[in-house]
Amino acid sequence: MGEQRTASWHAGGLQFSCHQCHNCCRGAQPGWVYLSPQQIERLARFLELGPRKLKKRFLTKDEDGEPVLRLKPNGDCIFWDDGCTVYPARPRQCRTFPFWPENLESPETWQALKQFCHGIDQGRLYPLSEIQSVLHGRATGG
Repeated sequence: MGEQRTASWHAGGLQFSCHQCHNCCRGAQPGWVYLSPQQIERLARFLELGPRKLKKRFLTKDEDGEPVLRLKPNGDCIFWDDGCTVYPARPRQCRTFPFWPENLESPETWQALKQFCHGIDQGRLYPLSEIQSVLHGRATGG
């Protein structure tokens, strides 16, 4: 789907407020968290591990061989322990949720997030310019 359609349905912005339910970190919505080489380095520094040790202990590969965070048997993120244990160094994918391209494809995909994320359409209005900054990698979140 082109960016033109993506931008058109939410041109007025989107509301989102994190309710800290942590469903995006836990097994409520299983999925991979992808890491770039820079994000692997950042996590390794934060954990005071070498990148090789980090990969061995905390990463696996998806079906295409891309590095992803391991999941616990219940579907929780490997770094979830009653909170994110690597929050200051969390991957970009975690920092930018819910403003991911696949969530912004249509009003229906955005609304489908409500099944596990109760902050959709709640709280602060994010203007289109801010959403586009996230989509194009110019925003890193808090």
